[in-house]
Amino acid sequence: MKNVAAVLAGGSGKRFGAEIPKQFIEISGKTVIEYSIDAFEENPFIDDICIIVHEDYLDKINVIARERKWKKVTKILPGGKERYDSSLAAINAFGGEELNILIHDGARPMVSQRIITEAVNALTKYQAVCTAIPSVDTVTIIDAESREVREIPKRENMWRMQTPQGFRLTTIKRAYELAMKDPDFQATDDCGVVKKYLPDIIIKVVEGNEENLKITRPDDLEMIMFKRKQL
Repeated sequence: MKNVAAVLAGGSGKRFGAEIPKQFIEISGKTVIEYSIDAFEENPFIDDICIIVHEDYLDKINVIARERKWKKVTKILPGGKERYDSSLAAINAFGGEELNILIHDGARPMVSQRIITEAVNALTKYQAVCTAIPSVDTVTIIDAESREVREIPKRENMWRMQTPQGFRLTTIKRAYELAMKDPDFQATDDCGVVKKYLPDIIIKVVEGNEENLKITRPDDLEMIMFKRKQL
């Protein structure tokens, strides 16, 4: 079955506080998003790559794609206001052909070949796959208003989600079709959409790693720079 990677970079960068979106900040001569795309370009199991960016940066990513001569990049599309708009843009970009789609944050520039390959392999058996790592900290569930502790789950059951998250295309399409009919729909990741609207679908976990960090704050960028220098 065909394997497609959708690299999401639709954010404007306002929350990060930089003049440009974090995915276009340079680290050792390459932008953050280039590292993310390179990882999928190099993986032998990925057939096509779809890039989703903020509409103001379509020209920039097209220039980068031409200069880098990525062979697997077949679609470059504008994102939307919310993260799920970018996911939907990628999902809807492919027609009726059944395929596997791996959705990845463009701001995770250190995703490993092992993670990508294991996610693809898991999709031969499962309809949905997530990347996650065990929590090294004890996690507590609190009351949002009072900030009082309500529950302290067992730490071994608590894992932190990363990307890529992978799906059979028909599965994630169906989940979003149901989500779009829900007036109270909210989502922070795509596996959450499947879990809520297609609860009978088993989501397989592929273990990620601490290096697969998402850049959300300036100190995350500094950490990535440090790790890149060590390679």
